[in-house]
Amino acid sequence: MSGVEPALIAVYADESCLGNGREGDNPGGAAGLIECVRPLSGELVRRDFWISDRATTNNRMALRSVIEAFRILGGKGRRQRVVFTSDSNYIVKGMSEWLHGWIARGWARKGGAIENLELWKEAAELVRPHDVQWAWVRGHDGHPQNEYANDLAIRAARDLTSSGGAVESGFEQWLAAKTAKGAVRAPTPFPPAGFRATRPLPRG
Repeated sequence: MSGVEPALIAVYADESCLGNGREGDNPGGAAGLIECVRPLSGELVRRDFWISDRATTNNRMALRSVIEAFRILGGKGRRQRVVFTSDSNYIVKGMSEWLHGWIARGWARKGGAIENLELWKEAAELVRPHDVQWAWVRGHDGHPQNEYANDLAIRAARDLTSSGGAVESGFEQWLAAKTAKGAVRAPTPFPPAGFRATRPLPRG
């Protein structure tokens, strides 16, 4: 063992599902902002990602925001420390609390079938190699990184587009425009304070 602490990465993710039609009939998007620091230069690097689906739900897209983020992070091939921030209690509680019980019961839930089971399984496999802190933030409350992810998700749902992985971020330009209008507060600084990983997911 090298004793080198894994890199710390912040992910701010959100999802959108347009329209008020029947469940599963609405276009949706999921998106996120990834922040990390280059180890040699200390430079803060930001990258965006987004995906879309023609017929989906908010909960499915929330799960896909996790899947896409950790698919990108997993491409580096090493364990990392990740602070994953979302305004979805479905994700934060699900990943930090519910999954442990579901996996222990052989992917079963006391109250019946698990909604979006295959997406939960995929998310768990991608998350498991990393140390993750799941953080909740109130949505539509002027939190810059969350609001930015929300805007990316809405655009993805509206235009049915995908970034095809992590791409150069437009956060700085977006933040300048929003700040000029007084629409957001100061962004959460990097690194996020007090990293504390939730308990690792069991095998199942």
